[in-house]
Amino acid sequence: MNTENTKAQMRKGILEFCILSLINHREMYVSDLIDELKKGKLDVVEGTLYPLLTRLKNGEFLSYRWEESTGGPPRKYYQITEKGKLFLDELQNTWNELTNSVNQITQKS
Repeated sequence: MNTENTKAQMRKGILEFCILSLINHREMYVSDLIDELKKGKLDVVEGTLYPLLTRLKNGEFLSYRWEESTGGPPRKYYQITEKGKLFLDELQNTWNELTNSVNQITQKS
């Protein structure tokens, strides 16, 4: 069993959950996402974030719009889709079940 692959898969899933949760509150630009993830103690670089955003967009969980920028190239702002909201609900339910199970097991006296 390759524990590094397992860790990477878990991290990717958790990051997708966090990204969808953040974008569910408001549309976001990549640097906004990175700032919010860092506030939550998740250090993510653009090289990690862009492939996740592309996969979520290709899965029709996210869409984006371009906005002109006064200080550089146009910016891509991501929004969650209806399909993304349904997927986010599933992820939230799974997370709640998982954390409840782990807490029940680890907090036994």
